[in-house]
Amino acid sequence: MSSDDIISNCTQKMKKAFDVFNHELASLRTGRANASMLDIIKVDVYGQKMSISQLATITTPEARLINVQVWDQNNVSLIDSAIKKSNLGINPQIDGQLMRIPIPSLNEERRNELKKIMGGLGEKAKVSIRNIRREANDKLKKDLKDKKIGEDESKNSEKKIQNLTDQQIDQLEKKLKEKEKEIMTV
Repeated sequence: MSSDDIISNCTQKMKKAFDVFNHELASLRTGRANASMLDIIKVDVYGQKMSISQLATITTPEARLINVQVWDQNNVSLIDSAIKKSNLGINPQIDGQLMRIPIPSLNEERRNELKKIMGGLGEKAKVSIRNIRREANDKLKKDLKDKKIGEDESKNSEKKIQNLTDQQIDQLEKKLKEKEKEIMTV
C-alpha cells in the first residue's frame, strides 16, 4: 500500500467517524421535535434489535410533537417501553397504533446534562479520529521499515495525516459549539 493510499484510506475513515458523531449529535433533544431523535433507540422485536423507523412512520406535525404511527399493533408496547428506557426524557401517549410524543421544553438541569452527554460524544469521536491517525502512522512506519517508502515520503505523509487529524478535530469542535449554543438558547 503506497503512502497516498494510506492517506486516502485515513481520510475516508475520519470522515466516517465524523459522520457517526454528527448522527449521534442530531439525535440529542434540543427542545424541538426532530424525527432523528428516535434513531438511537433500538427495539427488541422479531428476535433482533431494530430502529423505530423500521417499525413505524415517524412525523413531526408540530414544533413540539412527534407522531409515531406503528405498523404492527403488537409492537406498540415494545416501542413504548424502549422510548421510556432511553435517556431522552420523553414520554409517549398511546392512542391505538398512534403514539404522540410531546417534547417538553428543556430546563436548566437537563440542558447541562445534555452538554455533558455532548462532551462525551465529542471525546469519543476525537479518540476515534486519533486512533485512525495512529493506525495510519503505524502503517507508514511499517512500510518505511520494509523499505517500501523512503524517509522523506514517510515524514511528509505523517505531516499530511496530522493536518487531516487537526482539521477533523477542529470541524468536530465547531459542530459541538453550534449544538451547545442551540441547546443553551431558551
